[in-house]
Amino acid sequence: MKRIKELNSGVKYMLIASFSFAIMGAFVKLASEHMSSLEVVFFRNLFGVLLIGYAVYKKPMTHIGGKPLLLFFRGFMGFSALLAYFYNIANIPLGDAVTFSKTAPIFTAIFAWFFLKEKLSASAWLAVFIGFGGILLITQPSAMGFTKYDLLGIFSGVGAALAYTSVRELRNYYDTRVIVLSFTLVGTIGPIFLFILSEYIQMPELDFILGKFVMPSGIVWLYVIALGALGTLSQYFMTKAYGETKAGIVGAVSYTNIVFAILVGLLLGDSLPNITTSFGIALIVIAGIMVARAK
Repeated sequence: MKRIKELNSGVKYMLIASFSFAIMGAFVKLASEHMSSLEVVFFRNLFGVLLIGYAVYKKPMTHIGGKPLLLFFRGFMGFSALLAYFYNIANIPLGDAVTFSKTAPIFTAIFAWFFLKEKLSASAWLAVFIGFGGILLITQPSAMGFTKYDLLGIFSGVGAALAYTSVRELRNYYDTRVIVLSFTLVGTIGPIFLFILSEYIQMPELDFILGKFVMPSGIVWLYVIALGALGTLSQYFMTKAYGETKAGIVGAVSYTNIVFAILVGLLLGDSLPNITTSFGIALIVIAGIMVARAK
């Protein structure tokens, strides 16, 4: 009975996290109508720096350390992936953008096998191939290749996977808060550097990494505060979920995020995915659940 209660708690927390994450995506989309994706990422991470900074102030960190370059790599890849993810949220249906980001576990399995020498079972390899099939169905590349949004979508998954893979090594050397802080700090300082660079570079094709800072006003402040709060809330409940229930179960439930994102996207004016895209989304969900269960 106790195990069932723990399972229910873990599932409940992950459902809350997934729903919060989808609503955060809605506010990212709304905020992006008034500012660049770069600025949205800046405010999202600034919120995280303040929160983690307060946590460190209340309880000082204790760790071994010794991997500064890997720590920076984790922060840089996390920031880059988030930038690609937020840019896609602003320009394509929310459900599609979230689906691309949910390919991260599939790529993580590959990187963990390649870099960390973790073994992959036959079912995990099958999941990888199913996941790639899903990516092809969603992107539907033409003779001209992938679109800009397809490439950024795939990168949002690859970048996040590289960040997650580095975390597996970093957790042996650093306090968890340092690892999170590396991401939020790079994601706050990086945009400031790019804001300055944007004053001197006029290249519309680089609008996914460039943008001028525009001070929010009126309702936009609500969007910025909401996306920061909901992003933090989703991370909190996700952490609680993994602490309550087996990772395989929680990882599988996390894919409800895609369903929530599609529904929220419809409320924002997105159209329903076509049959081919829907089949691709289904394959990525199946692949992600298979990877989660393999863990």
